[in-house]
Amino acid sequence: MPFPVDAKYIIEAEEQLEVQFPPLFKEKMIKENGGEAATEYDDWNLYPFFDQTDKKRISRTCNHIVLETKQARKWNNFPSTAIAIASNCCGDQLVLIPMDNDSKKLSESIYFWYHETGALEKVAENIKELIAE
Repeated sequence: MPFPVDAKYIIEAEEQLEVQFPPLFKEKMIKENGGEAATEYDDWNLYPFFDQTDKKRISRTCNHIVLETKQARKWNNFPSTAIAIASNCCGDQLVLIPMDNDSKKLSESIYFWYHETGALEKVAENIKELIAE
């Protein structure tokens, strides 16, 4: 069940990963830290930002973006600059990648990373395209 998150936890993740998350993604996550998303072919569980407000939130956010990205980077074909933001529970990930002109800023575009082949496929211009409102 998604719930709001304080922006300070997003800033902490940005510092740990040495990136800046895109504005629309941050806006969505501040309102609902985690939740579900859907692409044409799959349903996804969005990773939350690690929320250390209390024990309940720590427990609910233990599969956070920083941890899941570090785990995904252990795969041989996971893009080294990608940030994992969601899983389909089959090994594939939705990822954000850096902008062409600034490696520290993540693009709003969302990509499907195929764990079996390492291929990336753009699936949305931004997070709003994947969330039912």
